[in-house]
Amino acid sequence: MKFFSLKMIAVCLCATMASCGNKAAKNSEQKVVEITNPLPIKFGDPYILHANDGKYYMYGTSLGDGFEAYVSTDLKTWTSCGQVYRGGTEEQWNVDCFWAPEVYERNGKYYMFYSANSRNNPTNEGENFKIGVAVASSPTGLFTDLYNRPVFEIDYPVIDANVYFDDATGKTYLYYSRCCYKHPVESEIAEKMKKEGVYDEIEESWVYGVEMKPDFSGIIGEPVLLLAPPTKLDDRQAEWESRSVTSKEVNRRWTEGSFLFKNKDTYYIMYSANHYGGAHYAVGYATSKKPLGPFVKASNNPVLQENRTKGGTVVGTGHNMVLTMPDSTMYCVYHGRMTTNPDERVVLIDKMKVDENGILTVEGPTTTPQQVVY
Repeated sequence: MKFFSLKMIAVCLCATMASCGNKAAKNSEQKVVEITNPLPIKFGDPYILHANDGKYYMYGTSLGDGFEAYVSTDLKTWTSCGQVYRGGTEEQWNVDCFWAPEVYERNGKYYMFYSANSRNNPTNEGENFKIGVAVASSPTGLFTDLYNRPVFEIDYPVIDANVYFDDATGKTYLYYSRCCYKHPVESEIAEKMKKEGVYDEIEESWVYGVEMKPDFSGIIGEPVLLLAPPTKLDDRQAEWESRSVTSKEVNRRWTEGSFLFKNKDTYYIMYSANHYGGAHYAVGYATSKKPLGPFVKASNNPVLQENRTKGGTVVGTGHNMVLTMPDSTMYCVYHGRMTTNPDERVVLIDKMKVDENGILTVEGPTTTPQQVVY
């Protein structure tokens, strides 16, 4: 028995050493690449999927009748995959304005959530956005609608779908933004602008969350309001979330482009505020102990904004997602505009972190070389 025990110990030691060797070999396979913002991709609302094949697939807003994608093995060199989803045909529920695609890999299939104007528009609304979902067997598509209808119907236009799969509960959550369209809201900033004769009213977009059916065929329960612009001028969030209004860009305050992730026992929801087409587009975040809130906005907002006022060349930073690399480093992926061509949206990637106190920061926008481990 003693000999057997020693033999078993030897076997275990060999197995352990082999395991360590495999881990070391795997780690040795990690490579470092140097990238510089902006990336060579010109579209908005970027979303990167790190697929099981080890490649990175980027989707975004650019085409009038659907979505295109790019693929990379190192986040530096990107190759076009062409159009991966086509919409707007007479047989489909959607018409135009295809925005903000996000793709998730589930059980060997790929699901694309996106926004588009719905064909069902009996009152001829100027904005009639709904959220759809398409499926494909490959991250390069072609994606086809899982259901020839929106995921859910509600009496206001919605955009910017983000999905969170909660491993702790097994539930699936959908986050989206109600559009500003025909949504005037009373607030102290609205009163101030009206008194100054700038705008008669201020429209707002709000972020909601709701549980979604596992097969993505609909929602469970009623959507919950999670984030909205401040109503009081003395709110510490009011200044940065109202810049598009106070600079007289437009009479709207946006809260959109939400992205949810979990760090330890805390849920973080990142969001964009201000005019998506303007210089003041910026990113903030809020935290909660539950996926549907209540969420509390962070005191260090905004965590990502233009750097032109500091001598930089980037404005209009927003609609981000979070990409976690194999070495656990987190990156904020977002679009911005360069001062050399402010009408064109480009993709940028910068490091971000959550410190031991739960404070989230983004190290950007940068336009100097940075190293990425992939």
